[in-house]
Amino acid sequence: MSHLQSASVSSRRAPGLVVQILIGIILGIGLAQISPPTATSVGLLGSLFVSALKAVAPILVFVLVASSIANHRQGSETHIRPILYLYLLGTFSAALVAVAMSFLFPTSLELVSKGAEATAPQGIGEVLHTLLFRVVDNPINALMTGNFIGILAWAVGLGIALRQGSESTRKVLKDVADGVSAIVRLVIRFAPIGIFGLVASTFAETGFATLQGYSHLLIVLIGSMLLIALVVNPLIVFFKLRRNPYPLVLKCLRESGVTAFFTRSSAANIPVNLDLCKRLDLHEDTYSVSIPLGATINMAGAAITITVLSLAAAHTLGIQVDLLTALLLSVVASIAACGASGVAGGSLLLIPLACSLFGISNDVAMQVVAIGFIIGVLQDSAETALNSSTDVLFTAAACKVETI
Repeated sequence: MSHLQSASVSSRRAPGLVVQILIGIILGIGLAQISPPTATSVGLLGSLFVSALKAVAPILVFVLVASSIANHRQGSETHIRPILYLYLLGTFSAALVAVAMSFLFPTSLELVSKGAEATAPQGIGEVLHTLLFRVVDNPINALMTGNFIGILAWAVGLGIALRQGSESTRKVLKDVADGVSAIVRLVIRFAPIGIFGLVASTFAETGFATLQGYSHLLIVLIGSMLLIALVVNPLIVFFKLRRNPYPLVLKCLRESGVTAFFTRSSAANIPVNLDLCKRLDLHEDTYSVSIPLGATINMAGAAITITVLSLAAAHTLGIQVDLLTALLLSVVASIAACGASGVAGGSLLLIPLACSLFGISNDVAMQVVAIGFIIGVLQDSAETALNSSTDVLFTAAACKVETI
């Protein structure tokens, strides 16, 4: 008994993963200030951590979704449809907030050309075309390239087919899913070390000096994201749960958003979100599908980025934007954001599409994209943190989580 008590006391004294991550952040900033060359070198730890997450995420999603569907018990409740509604509502609300913030605090840009050589899609049709073809991607190629839409499609199809399989086959699939989940938990345990490396190298290589000239733009962008994270999303969750949403909101931001902020990858954060959903005791049949789906279509941060930068370009060129056009921009930004993962470069390369609503030339729009790359160290981090943490938040709200 004394041994058990000692183990219990030891586990209580051990700092939690979030506390360890915060310690890693502080140490990373400190090392960048003391010895920038050393800080740049330890960036290898961060790269290894993100690579490990990205490597394990596709196979985890594939086996977990297939196993959940194959072993789904008839009559058990899932909540995918309400989660989809929440995803779409959240993304459109984000675009509206971005419009309001852009009107209240108009931003002028110093247009640049550096980094504007990427190729952007020419219309919504091209975005949707790319997205549809990713659905029917070769399953091996989908796993290799991290195409989560394709992975989901194949996992759902295989899971449905195996529901008619033998009990032993479904049990093997469940054991494989449990095995991959164990590997994921091991990788996540290295998050403090990985984030220490990411923070140290980021501060050593770029710092935030280069961002000072874009402070107004960053305030509008990040302010919009904070409004969504701390005001709009809690309101949506309150109307769903009819109780104080902030314990759940803050837990999702703390345990999902912090990791996503520093990894800057929704795909890399999928294992973190799945682990958090499990600890929240949500329905596995639900979150095994909703989390990877959310990493693809739940893009509130991307909608904000597309809207704010497009309206900033219009304001810089002296283009008057009326309310109806702004509303149309919100719709376009929401649809484009949902297809952002289907376009190399993510949300930034969808800015020319939105700018075309105002008759802004592609040359000018790509200069705005270049500005997006310059401020990406903060913009992309905050965008990913909002997107990824909201995946868990809306999944938990739809599952009517009872305890935090």
